[in-house]
Amino acid sequence: MEMTIATEIEELIPGFKIGFIQYNDISVGEAPQMLKGRLQLFQELIFFELDEKKITDFPGIQEWRQIFKKTGKDPNRYRHSAEALYRRVQKQNYLTPINSAIDLNNFFSLQYQIPIGVYDSDKLNGRISIRLGQEGEEYLGLNGRMNSLHRLIISADNESAFGSPFVDSEKTAVTEATKKAIQIVYLQPSLEIDKAQKMIDSLANMFIQIHGGTANWKVTE
Repeated sequence: MEMTIATEIEELIPGFKIGFIQYNDISVGEAPQMLKGRLQLFQELIFFELDEKKITDFPGIQEWRQIFKKTGKDPNRYRHSAEALYRRVQKQNYLTPINSAIDLNNFFSLQYQIPIGVYDSDKLNGRISIRLGQEGEEYLGLNGRMNSLHRLIISADNESAFGSPFVDSEKTAVTEATKKAIQIVYLQPSLEIDKAQKMIDSLANMFIQIHGGTANWKVTE
């Protein structure tokens, strides 16, 4: 499965880069206790840290707010998914376990302060493109609502959009039946390429430690 980034995004956001990981022969189930514990503890640490600083003081959160501004979306109305997680933690509305893949994905997003999507690749068709949503484009999101994608950064296959750093669609959600998946990591443009590669390698290794299978990854600029 191939992935490309639209020229329009590269021109709007210098240094824009994506980590793209493909997993095969994985086994998704209930998250191991180790992951549940780390996710809970990390949320509690963030909660106490937010006593002394604002959410926008976190560099990853702030950098992705600026990206939304550059594409024409008000970050106060359209909060990227990592910021939405931090705001849940601030209210002590802690994340509850869903499955091992989604729980680990949320942990990564909190840790690195960036949006990350994980998708069932058997529900995708053809090449993946990272581009801006067009007028009238929308999908049913994991938030249970129809979401307008106009001027949002989106991921799309040959048929339709399925993901965004704002909210992902229902159609490609990972379940315990998922055997093949992809992860799209919306890296900070300011992150140096060698550090980005080390991060993606670390994410992929931790994922397969929990889910088995194999992983192939690349960082695309």
